[in-house]
Amino acid sequence: MAGKLTQPTTISPSSSCSLQKSILTLASLALISFFFISFNSIYSPTNLRSLHSSQDADRPSILPKVNSDSDSNSPKEVISNSDSDDLVSSNRENLESITEKQDLEPVSRETLEFTDIYHVPEVFKLNYAAMEKDFKVFIYPDGDPNTFYQTPRKITGKYASEGYFFKNIRESHFLTDDPDQAHLFFIPISCHKMRGKGTSYDNMTIIVDEYVQLLRSKYPYWNRTLGADHFFVACQDVGVRATERVPYLVKNSIRVVCSPSYNVGFIPHKDVALPQILQPFPLPEGGNDLENRTMLGYWAGSRNSKIRVILAKVWENDTELVVKSSRINRASGHLLYQKNYYKTKFCICPGGSQVNSARIGDSIHYGCVPVILSDYYDLPFNDILNWRKFSVILKESDVYQLKYILKEIPDEEFVALHTNLVKVQKHFHWNTPPIKYDAFHMVMYELWLRRHVIKY
Repeated sequence: MAGKLTQPTTISPSSSCSLQKSILTLASLALISFFFISFNSIYSPTNLRSLHSSQDADRPSILPKVNSDSDSNSPKEVISNSDSDDLVSSNRENLESITEKQDLEPVSRETLEFTDIYHVPEVFKLNYAAMEKDFKVFIYPDGDPNTFYQTPRKITGKYASEGYFFKNIRESHFLTDDPDQAHLFFIPISCHKMRGKGTSYDNMTIIVDEYVQLLRSKYPYWNRTLGADHFFVACQDVGVRATERVPYLVKNSIRVVCSPSYNVGFIPHKDVALPQILQPFPLPEGGNDLENRTMLGYWAGSRNSKIRVILAKVWENDTELVVKSSRINRASGHLLYQKNYYKTKFCICPGGSQVNSARIGDSIHYGCVPVILSDYYDLPFNDILNWRKFSVILKESDVYQLKYILKEIPDEEFVALHTNLVKVQKHFHWNTPPIKYDAFHMVMYELWLRRHVIKY
């Protein structure tokens, strides 16, 4: 019919959904394609080389340089699998070579020497360098140098270590005139000078107490830490007996003493063991002379302690251990006592009136492996040096088996001990002025480790 109207075409709901899905799919594909093209453009080899070249312009390369030709028509070199392996191997060798040079060239000899004698050589080197650079000590100016203060009595004999420290600290760069810049404060009172003037132990105690009380009342520095950043130096039993009845001094301050015995109040994490060294030595250093060391063990000295009495009683008549209960008479030969150190493998070092013995310093100097025969002894620089690498450490109860213990030490172990002993000799020698790594600097390093205290 001409007048019949046509019905409008309608789209079913299912057809509409299909169309929407198709449009979404096309959009997703377009987005993915755009992202892929952009990614390839940004991270193409050409752009990567440009990026890395700008970042690595100042960075030394360990890879072999490849000459690039600006002529785009030049043939490109193709690297086979075998060539690639060779290149990797070459690069690895170059890296190892450069690393070795960087690690060894500055302190190669020093590093090799330090490996066997320190607990953690790397830490020691870093801390030592920091100490040399930053450590500052203030010395109280009070006290008459002509009496018991400021200066040493002498730098020889069994109290030499105390004298050397008093002298060395003033020769060093560690001093500061500004107490506010100081890490530690030195109390410059010398018990050795009191001893030289015939002062009794009772009067020594009074003099020490009065001097410290003066510093406490005159300056604010003791009171802000209760003395924890203060230290004094005393060698042998004189300093121990003169200060032990000043409890606040012994308890709070750092004691640098030659008699570091655990059983008489020495506190290892606070106090410092001062090596007792009898200088000057009458004969030069020994070492690297194994062919001359034919005697198994050696000791000569007075019976001024229980362990020495037992040592002499058990071994004095032995044919392999040379043990004499008195110093060798000079009539027997010039410097025969010292010369015997050169001939001996193991030098026996029992404690005397205190746990320490100057024979340890003698043994190290003359290249004779020390045998520590003393209980409760905090050995000098014990938290730095591994004493078992260059000495034999025994209990006093081992004295009855001493010869058999020494004979059981294999030759190769003795050689290693002797070799390491030579390496530590520099740490047990005082110099004036002081030099790097000598006894003074080792004591200062111990003090540097104890500088961290709470200021109130």
